Amino acid sequence: MADDSSTAATATVPAPASASVSEGEPLLEVDGLVKHFPIKKGLLQRQAGAVQAVDGLTFSVRQGETLGVVGESGCGKSTMGRLITRLLEPTGGKVTFEGADITHLSTAQMRPYRRDIQMIFQDPYSSLNPRHTVGTIVGAPFRLQNVKTENGIKRAVQDMLELCGLNPEHYNRYPHEFSGGQRQRIGIARALALRPKMIVADEPVSALDVSIQAQVVNLLDDLQKDLGLTYVVIAHDLSVVRHVSDRVAVMYLGKIVELADRESLYANPMHPYTNALMSAVPVPDPTRKGAAARERILLTGDVPSPINPPSGCRFRTRCWKAQEVCSTQEPPLVALKTGHQVACHFPENAPA
Repeated sequence: MADDSSTAATATVPAPASASVSEGEPLLEVDGLVKHFPIKKGLLQRQAGAVQAVDGLTFSVRQGETLGVVGESGCGKSTMGRLITRLLEPTGGKVTFEGADITHLSTAQMRPYRRDIQMIFQDPYSSLNPRHTVGTIVGAPFRLQNVKTENGIKRAVQDMLELCGLNPEHYNRYPHEFSGGQRQRIGIARALALRPKMIVADEPVSALDVSIQAQVVNLLDDLQKDLGLTYVVIAHDLSVVRHVSDRVAVMYLGKIVELADRESLYANPMHPYTNALMSAVPVPDPTRKGAAARERILLTGDVPSPINPPSGCRFRTRCWKAQEVCSTQEPPLVALKTGHQVACHFPENAPA
């Protein structure tokens, strides 16, 4: 890929969109994505089983949109994020970026795509090397990709720090001198350094103080508008996902159980699991006039083990609508109305 030095050097000028993907067309396509982690036992380390972290995900992300991914801890959200950025090798399935199959590319073959696919990690404390200065951390992508800039890497890094709400004069400071919110901004600046097309944000605000979360969410929103970014935002906070997402995918035990645009999902959730998640979102003032009455749905039991998931529908062991067919047939993810897919034999709020 040719280097655009003027683009890399000036952080206030958005990178040009790829000619191969126009607005609204799929930038990322995932088909049947699988990741099983082997469990080995004994002296000979024979495989005794596998953790089915991700088990058959199919979805696409359009140019310029934000796809939110929600679900309980352990449902495979973060593993999915690492698979589509190729930080993990998939067990099966296919990942296509801008029409190119990147599923099993080697480290060297993935290098050109690293400019366009970047990740923001959950913990701003452990994702930054404490021995390196901010300038070294944010400037690393330029050096790794051998990108030359018009006014030097330092100027490009300082421009990016300023774009992310940090003081450019802090170029020589170390991570321990910053708060959690500032560290996350450093992580965002590092991810944006080479003007990628897609950002995978893995729980970008969950480790931050509540008072700082809104600032970081608004920053991500502003950066998307300014730079034309495409986001995959992984979170367990439905309020955050509702604020930033265009479409939302709900995951349970390695599978997508519901996928819909934001308004449709929050107004008429169809999967029982989605309904249970929605009922757990606190209402700021339930006594206020016009506040929607909401009945709390308490799920019984624990999330089944991904080593030995239930047969049929994986949610059936905790579902109040489960019947015989749920234990024998796995419900496919099908569209019950335009733009609203659900994997359930007995969906709620389904059109007649």
